Parts: sequence; C-alpha cells; structure tokens
Amino acid sequence: MGLGGYLIYIVLLIAIPLWAQSRVKSTYKKYSKRPISSGMTGAEVARRILDDNGLYSVQIGRTKGTLSDHYDPRKKVLKLSDGIHDGRSMASSAVAAHEVGHAIQDQQEYAFLKLRSTLVPVASLGSNISFFFILMGIFFGMTNMLLLGIIFMSAAVLFQLVTLPVEFDASNRAMGQLVASGVIRNNEERETKKVLNAAALTYVAAALVAVMELARFILIYLGQRE
Repeated sequence: MGLGGYLIYIVLLIAIPLWAQSRVKSTYKKYSKRPISSGMTGAEVARRILDDNGLYSVQIGRTKGTLSDHYDPRKKVLKLSDGIHDGRSMASSAVAAHEVGHAIQDQQEYAFLKLRSTLVPVASLGSNISFFFILMGIFFGMTNMLLLGIIFMSAAVLFQLVTLPVEFDASNRAMGQLVASGVIRNNEERETKKVLNAAALTYVAAALVAVMELARFILIYLGQRE
C-alpha cells in the first residue's frame, strides 16, 4: 500500500466511526424532542413490554451518561440513562424498547446472544493484548508473533460481527413490541425506525473498522512470509 492509499485508509478508519456517532447523536437529539402520543416515559414503556412478555422479575434501574442504556443478563436488570428513563419522546421509547429486546433474547436463549456472552472474555483478552504481539511482530520481523496477534485480534473481530445480528434482532423485536403494546401509532412507526436504524449504525461502523484492521494485518503477515 502506497503512502496515498495508507492515508486514505487512516482517514476512513477515523471518519467511519465519527460519521456513525454523529448520525446517532443528531437523530437522538431530533427525536428526543418529538413527544410520543401515548405520553409514556421510557421506563414505563420498558415495564409494559417486560410485563407483556412475562419478564416480571427484570428490574429497571438508572445508569449515568447519555445513551449508556443496556441490559445486564447476569443480574437481569435493565439500566436506562436519565434521558431515556424519564423521557416521553419517540427516542426514549425506541431506546427503552430496544434494551427490552435484549431481555427477551435472554429469556428465549437467543443463539447469537449466548454466543456473544461466551465470547466476551476471549474478545476482551484479544482486544487488550493483540496489538502488543502485532507491533512486536511488525517491528522485529517476528512472523509467528504477528500471527499470534492476528489470532487474538480475530476473536475481538468475531465478537463485533456476532454483535450485529444481536443488535438488529433486538431492534426488530422492539418495533414489534411497541406496535403490539399500543405504545406507538401507525404514524409514529417511521420515526421510531429511524432512531433504531441510527443506533445500529454504530455497531456496523465498529464491525467494519475491525474487519478493515484485521485484513490490513493479515496482508502485512502474508507480505512478511514472502
């Protein structure tokens, strides 16, 4: 790869995640100002969908930050940020329903969610130490060390790829539940989908960047072997 190609590659690595984050923030900001016709808060939406699916034991709590919402499958707790927990907007209902989607996946033992949970320790180890081996392999021409780093990085990339169906499925479940529960009306479905689709972009961008990086190091490894 020439200097020009490498610079383009670096720009893409930086630009893709920034673009995705910008889309998420702008979409969230826009639809957090659009009140939902039901007048329900994000916490109320989450509680209704949880109860509709028999998940009475799943608790709803708060978490700090913005868009830091998540479901903890170990503790069976849904954590919503203040803006989502108390918000009465299309954005708050969409995000809350998405996180409930993960709780429903957990209840139904969704295969990709189970696989992602299994990969967490391996992916964490891989992301933490892969670059150490890769840099050692590149700078000192140690092909075996570079290969080891690529193997560790592959585990982290696999985690990113497995995350995609988990997140898209949670969003699909969210839309279905919001409609079935009567939280949103027909004229609100399009806007709700926009919020969910924008959020999915961050995961797509992260997976794309991870694959690009892995492919680059594989090409470097193949070049060293020649």
